[in-house]
Amino acid sequence: MKNFGETIREIRENKGLLLRQVAAAIEVDTALVSKLERGERKAQREQVSKLARFLEMPEDTLLVVWLSDKVLEILEEEPLAGEALKQTAKRINRS
Repeated sequence: MKNFGETIREIRENKGLLLRQVAAAIEVDTALVSKLERGERKAQREQVSKLARFLEMPEDTLLVVWLSDKVLEILEEEPLAGEALKQTAKRINRS
């Protein structure tokens, strides 16, 4: 399963787009897009939406990958992460 950066890099490369084209489309500098792709920086939610539109992909698909990265960042070192996620899923589904 790919992380956010790997996902956007793969889509960008498959579409034959340059980093600078993506950067211009989402109104950031090229260095930031490069760092997003390498996982050195985290995208803001608004940037995820702009990326989805520019890369012509469903916004929900990209948001799920982005949210997954955020959750993993918080829980990856926690021994009870799996149990916490199960409980959270139950609570979300009740809402």
